[in-house]
Amino acid sequence: MQPSEYESPTPNPASTLRASIATVLLVAATAASADDISELRERLDEQAQQIKVLERKLELAEEAQKAAAPVTAVVKAGPSGFSIGTPDNANVVKLRGVLHFDGRRFDDDVTPSTADTFILRRVRPTLEGTLNGIFDYRFTPDFAGGRTIILDAFIAARLAPWATVTAGKFKVPVGLERLVSASDLRFIERGFPTSLVPNRDLGVQLSGDLAGGKISYSIGYFNGVNDGGSSDAIGDVENDTSGDWAARIFFTPFQDTDLYALRGLGFGVAGTYIDTTGSPTNSLLGGYRTPGQQTFFSYRSTSGTSQGTYADGERIRITPQAYYAHNSFLALAEYVRVSQDVSRVTNAGTTRSASLDHTAWQIQLAWFLTGEEQSFKGFKPKSVFSPKDGTWGAVELVARYHELDIDDDAFVGGADSFANPATAASKASAWGIGVNWYLNRNYKLSLNYDVTSFDGGAATGDRKDEKALFTRFGLAF
Repeated sequence: MQPSEYESPTPNPASTLRASIATVLLVAATAASADDISELRERLDEQAQQIKVLERKLELAEEAQKAAAPVTAVVKAGPSGFSIGTPDNANVVKLRGVLHFDGRRFDDDVTPSTADTFILRRVRPTLEGTLNGIFDYRFTPDFAGGRTIILDAFIAARLAPWATVTAGKFKVPVGLERLVSASDLRFIERGFPTSLVPNRDLGVQLSGDLAGGKISYSIGYFNGVNDGGSSDAIGDVENDTSGDWAARIFFTPFQDTDLYALRGLGFGVAGTYIDTTGSPTNSLLGGYRTPGQQTFFSYRSTSGTSQGTYADGERIRITPQAYYAHNSFLALAEYVRVSQDVSRVTNAGTTRSASLDHTAWQIQLAWFLTGEEQSFKGFKPKSVFSPKDGTWGAVELVARYHELDIDDDAFVGGADSFANPATAASKASAWGIGVNWYLNRNYKLSLNYDVTSFDGGAATGDRKDEKALFTRFGLAF
């Protein structure tokens, strides 16, 4: 005989026992007296209680068996790093790293010969991961430049898609190019607008995505850092009398629409606000550097009987920003304006104050000669470098123009001016071209050539042009 299509379920012992007791009681009830029925009911209640205890013991035994069962860890190794975690990815530990070995050569009459050098620009191992599927963390030291600093150290709680709370040390959410990871930069050194926005700082931030990811926002409160600076320059502590508010909102409205040509468009605005007061010995002001990392502007510092310039009041940064990626083409545009209240005790002993407005802007263009799809952050090469297979990886051509313009009022006042026109330039304009060769997703070779021109910055006339050739051997995983 063929087996039945439907098989009877395996009887539950507890259910069978209940049914048997009920049957016995029913049979007995037909012939028993009222006293006997009462006694049977009491016995039934006792049996029912024993059944509940038995069922609970079985449940506890099953739970203990599941808890004792070993969890098989999932170990992964690939282009994105190394990780170990649970099968559901609720608990993961990742090891990643960045190594940038750079060469700098200057073909001009302004840069010191000691600037021609090889340097370890970045040496950054990273430990990051997730706990309980909600809490993320990252710890990144940096050993470049013959020193050790804590670059990133934060925890983040993803409470909802629209609400992530981050606390610790991390990038302040302001500059567009600053928010690009070092490994995804199109140029070896960031442009002038990044010189005006904060880098990393200690603080607390609320961020998230709205409208299905079409809108992202961040708002945070930080200790506060100088233009282009990080908190490690001051020992990762509070350096002034008040904190720095930072906020950013960014839109990618076409990312999942049928308008394919506009999917790679993103635009937004960000800014910071602080009201603080420094001193001649703790100015709370920074200087600005060229692409070759040579200082071309700084405020006057304490010298002899004169007093240095220092922050004295509000500092407001505002930066509209945008990018556009389509097929093999990428464009990035960014503008930054910082308004800084400053003061200086003059040689006559009076205090001179002003509000200075510095501006910077840039536009970058990138194009994959080998046809890869561009994106604002990261990409995947169509092939890897393998001569035996006749594949050579991805090749990207890049170009950039950027400027930084110092407020003219910084140089007014002769010997009592906020900046010395004989050493500090009032404007820097730079153009650069380059090529990036991605051997695979982890290895990158870069070559850049930058020329920077100046207005002022010399005892007479303009500071001479900086002409720099940069190379980079980059590893990231």
